[in-house]
Amino acid sequence: MQKYEHVFIARPDVSPAQVESAIEELKALVEEKGGKVNKTEYWGLRTLAYRLNKNRKGHYGYLDMEAGNEVLEALDYRQRYADDVMRHMTVKVDELNAEPSAVLRKGDDRKRRDRDGGGRGERSDRGDRR
Repeated sequence: MQKYEHVFIARPDVSPAQVESAIEELKALVEEKGGKVNKTEYWGLRTLAYRLNKNRKGHYGYLDMEAGNEVLEALDYRQRYADDVMRHMTVKVDELNAEPSAVLRKGDDRKRRDRDGGGRGERSDRGDRR
């Protein structure tokens, strides 16, 4: 089986709980068809780079899996005809990473920086530049 990463964007008017349940449904679908899901993540409501279906924001979901062609076809079919999904993409990767994705690490770094007081506005080393 090959290794894949699957990301989808759901409409902003659905609740985070609905997106979480959609992720669990996709995980069950992959496992039912003989694949293996290593990691699932909910990335939250994020601003899009451009409008999709007149929406500026979307809920992001992520699956890290090992799957065959039958699983990919079933996943694509389910996502294509889902009313709540605006876009989806599956990418083949060389290896799966057990660590949190870069999107979640970026949020953790921001929280840590804010907690430690290293946030914006506290740069005393800049002097009096204007």
